[in-house]
Amino acid sequence: MNLRFVEAFYWVVSLKSVTRAAEKLYLTQSAMSSRIAALEDELGVLLLDRRDKQFRLTVAGTRFFTYAQRLLELQREAKSEMGSGASLAVSMRIGAIESVLHSWLIPWIEKLRGDHPELALELTVETTPILVEQVQRGTQDLVFAALPAAADGVRSRSLPPMDMVFMGHKQMHRKRRYSLAELGSFEILTFQRGSLPHVALLDVFRQEGVEPRRIHTISSISAMVQLVQGGFGVATLPRKAMERMQNYPNLRQLSCDATLQPLPIHASYRTDPNTDAVETVVKSALAFQTLHAGSGGRAKNAPSTRTVPRSETSKKSMK
Repeated sequence: MNLRFVEAFYWVVSLKSVTRAAEKLYLTQSAMSSRIAALEDELGVLLLDRRDKQFRLTVAGTRFFTYAQRLLELQREAKSEMGSGASLAVSMRIGAIESVLHSWLIPWIEKLRGDHPELALELTVETTPILVEQVQRGTQDLVFAALPAAADGVRSRSLPPMDMVFMGHKQMHRKRRYSLAELGSFEILTFQRGSLPHVALLDVFRQEGVEPRRIHTISSISAMVQLVQGGFGVATLPRKAMERMQNYPNLRQLSCDATLQPLPIHASYRTDPNTDAVETVVKSALAFQTLHAGSGGRAKNAPSTRTVPRSETSKKSMK
């Protein structure tokens, strides 16, 4: 039995689409359909119900899917036992939100490529809602986002959360410590409307009874940084991202009597019975983050502050 045909069937069922399965395996839709048809001919049964446009398995297809998964897992075990399972000579599609990109993604990828030089990457930077949908649909193998993805065949692991801080221009914001009301008197820049940082920021002001002067929602960290560098307002950013902005010498973290809710990060990925490549990459990210984040990722000698709890509405937000 040709295991490439079995693999094609497995992904068609897992992604509930011949088109998405073809994208996953870098095949044309016609090539994918041909593999399924060849497998059906070999088994002597129909696996997919093609009577309408809706995806539907036949009874035989449902039964064979269990065998397909077991066959691919057996192939994976055999490769590992024979010494060929450790190679990452694959192409992997990885997506991340901007906060991850500007904080730790690049140094981690540099280490990952050093450990596995044969690994080819396709990197996408998007918002959490888009990344979650992409890994659910199978168009991404692994995503780093503020919310975990939930779907059949998708797993999620929590990474250390990212501290969020207020950032200002060091020549314009010289006070050693600010109250929330003082910061609210400036123009405030934060992530796009409805994102977790945006909603959490509104919660902080609401719970403290402070009416901010004006809040601007911007989807680009680079744009926020350049605006602050040019003297426009105060931005909320991941602390790690701000620390990496070495080309902007006028940036300064502003201490405040209330802290922003940390940004949670989740690694969501599709399991693959045929290879452990994705699990290897996820373990690499977890180890890298654990090594560099320390206990919560807070800077040494940072001033002690109290955390304003996030409201229930914040849990539904995304970034």
